[in-house]
Amino acid sequence: MSSAHRWITALVALAAALAAGHLVAGLVGVNASPFLAVGNGAIDLTPGWLKDFAVRTFGTYDKLVLLSGMAVVLVLAAVAAGLISRRTPWPGLVVITAFGLVGLVAVYTRPDLGALALWAPLASLVTGVGTFALLYRVRPGAAPSSSRRKVLLAVAGAAAAGIGGQLLAGRRDAASSRAAVGPLIPARTAPVIPADADFVKLGTPEFVTRNAGFYRVDTALTVPQVRAEDWSLRLHGMVEREVRYRYADIRDRPLVERTITMTCVSNEVGGTYVSTANFVGVDLADLLGEARVRPGAEQLFSSSVDGWTSGSPVAAAMDRTRGAMLAIGMNGEPLPLEHGFPARLVIPGLYGYVSATKWVTDLEVTTWQARQAYWLKRGWGREAPIKTQSRIDTPKGFETVPGGKVRVAGIAWAQHTGIEKVEVRLDTGPWREAMLSHEVNRDTWRMWWIEFDVPPGGHQVVCRATDKNGYTQTGQRAGTVPDGATGWHSISFTVQ
Repeated sequence: MSSAHRWITALVALAAALAAGHLVAGLVGVNASPFLAVGNGAIDLTPGWLKDFAVRTFGTYDKLVLLSGMAVVLVLAAVAAGLISRRTPWPGLVVITAFGLVGLVAVYTRPDLGALALWAPLASLVTGVGTFALLYRVRPGAAPSSSRRKVLLAVAGAAAAGIGGQLLAGRRDAASSRAAVGPLIPARTAPVIPADADFVKLGTPEFVTRNAGFYRVDTALTVPQVRAEDWSLRLHGMVEREVRYRYADIRDRPLVERTITMTCVSNEVGGTYVSTANFVGVDLADLLGEARVRPGAEQLFSSSVDGWTSGSPVAAAMDRTRGAMLAIGMNGEPLPLEHGFPARLVIPGLYGYVSATKWVTDLEVTTWQARQAYWLKRGWGREAPIKTQSRIDTPKGFETVPGGKVRVAGIAWAQHTGIEKVEVRLDTGPWREAMLSHEVNRDTWRMWWIEFDVPPGGHQVVCRATDKNGYTQTGQRAGTVPDGATGWHSISFTVQ
């Protein structure tokens, strides 16, 4: 039997197995798809430093890189299984069964999936084994038309199953649900942002980040599809009474709008994982007040619909001066799907991994000892206040600029404290204070700019910020793990 026939057989069996699993997952939950479940399991088992590297290196494409890598591994394994099965089908069947069992374990261990979800990897396993065994018996040399027909039927069946799974998964149309929400009109609007809140013409970002450009860092391989009419939030634990809210319960309350800058703990010095938006929602303190938090509570343990967990200090969630929110809107529209629709947490002043649970569906009031959230289990910091930082946006690194005066511009942030000043140094010269933009509030970034007379040649510029507590950011470099990066941002450029 030809080698080509055997590895093609194995590839078709692989495709059929994945398609069957995806088809059943369309009925029981998209994350039950064995391919996605294994991917999610790989994310959960990846060391924190490696995840941080992936985020820094690939940005929002980190998940695509993971899935592509998995696909390559599966294809190579299928080809190998086919090649070692020239004389007997058993090696290939063993490999396919092993992959099927991995899928079963991955689905079984997912915190967001129940027993019904196991039907997806079971379907994948049975289909993969059955397809390989069936096509293995085909003798191309004896009956070429029949052989081709069976292979083509298997390929067509796999394609139909995959498409069917995608269509079934899409039946929970979160996009249509979001569109039906309509405008969110806050009872208390955020103050109007003045024209001098940014220096866009001088090289800074816009003060409010558009939704399409707002950074996204999470562990979700696929964006959860949650319809507003299906969503609910359970608030329980160390409270006098358990409360459950539906989307309409939140939507019908007097809504508040706040302008808040959010920062990811994976944001390295000079990084782009910092953005600002006008969030609309309700005060988290109001919800916790209705449940009546008991003495001794320390942690607000939040869970996403996909099983991801986060731990926030109860004190920060209940501090009305901080303005923690259960947000349902962002920049004048319902939350985008990838940013947590129908609802998410936003707690100013804390890195996102302890303050910004997207697709939130459960809030448990508890202690730090009783529950450990996703990143805390992996050795990251517990309360994670955002560190005072600054960034140079113009000139760009290694840019060549015209001679004469060189404008340097950027941003600085120290959420819930506020920025007092930004200083900039050219080469080994003295620190000079930059011009600051209007301060919108202490939970948002501030823009800055300054000009230097710079001679031709290569140069370096460095910035540092001082917050309103008098703390000047340290020049000592530290990585993002376990509680945020430190160090001065510097860029090199050339003057013509």
